[in-house]
Amino acid sequence: MGFDDKIENTTENTAGKVKEGVGRVTDNERLEAEGRNDQAKSSLKQAAEKVKDAFKS
Repeated sequence: MGFDDKIENTTENTAGKVKEGVGRVTDNERLEAEGRNDQAKSSLKQAAEKVKDAFKS
């Protein structure tokens, strides 16, 4: 996993957590769900990058 990819995935995960928190505080279910979705996408990307790295080694 490249350093840039790690930063991008971490940023996306953090943004998802913020969205989820703001959605929860403002009682906005759609925003909360978007935040969870962003976090899930970030986790999938991280997993895919780890698999690619495993095959490179």
